[in-house]
Amino acid sequence: MNVQEALEAAGVRPDTLSPEEKAFLDSEGYLPLRGVLSMEEVETIRAELARMMEEEGENAGKEVHQEAGTERLSDLVNKAPVFSVALNRPRVLAGIAHVLQYDLKLSSLNARAALPGQGLQALHADWGRLETPGEYQVCNSIWLLDDFTLQNGATRVVPGTHLQQAMPKDVLSDPRESCPQEIILTGSAGDVVIFNAHVWHGGTLNRTEHPRRAMHGYFTRRSRPQQLDQVRYLRPETAQRLSQAERVILGVEGG
Repeated sequence: MNVQEALEAAGVRPDTLSPEEKAFLDSEGYLPLRGVLSMEEVETIRAELARMMEEEGENAGKEVHQEAGTERLSDLVNKAPVFSVALNRPRVLAGIAHVLQYDLKLSSLNARAALPGQGLQALHADWGRLETPGEYQVCNSIWLLDDFTLQNGATRVVPGTHLQQAMPKDVLSDPRESCPQEIILTGSAGDVVIFNAHVWHGGTLNRTEHPRRAMHGYFTRRSRPQQLDQVRYLRPETAQRLSQAERVILGVEGG
């Protein structure tokens, strides 16, 4: 099974996203998708993340990245069946496939909770300057596990910056400060926002008394190394429960 066949098996069709949605993703660099997860799924994911944070303690997130002021968890696909949602939701996969020209695999599935009074990130892109503009190498998806508000550390993006070669540090005196062109990605728990990971983005400061939780399903092209080597980390029980299409999208099987 190749990637095209795997995406078709996952329900991705040419019309899974509308022409208007594809055009918006092309021009703005991001696309909100409402209600991808049910509230039951959101609650299950929240519970699994809480369990893992308790179990992993100071080692949480070490497989990929730890960040001061946040709770991070990594290698989620292996840690509970519910996390296979990142491999099988048609509208999310259709958006990522559109950005990466149907040449994709999961690079990592991580969780990030911005803690109260924390979470601010400098504006950044997840890839440097492209050798060939428009040939995007990475695409991300933010799975909202809490409502994203203007106060609780929601992600900000600068629309259209994936279309230029400049990086934030080239034109901003301090990428941690607010940028006049940025927008805050607000939404409801269960929503997913796809964003071309070449667009400038970053977490904002959580000004509330509660953590702001999300998952990040990060994809790259088949020829590129993954942020987490999925073949190396794949557990036998994970391989057994995933479908063939999900294994191909994970990058552990097929072409």
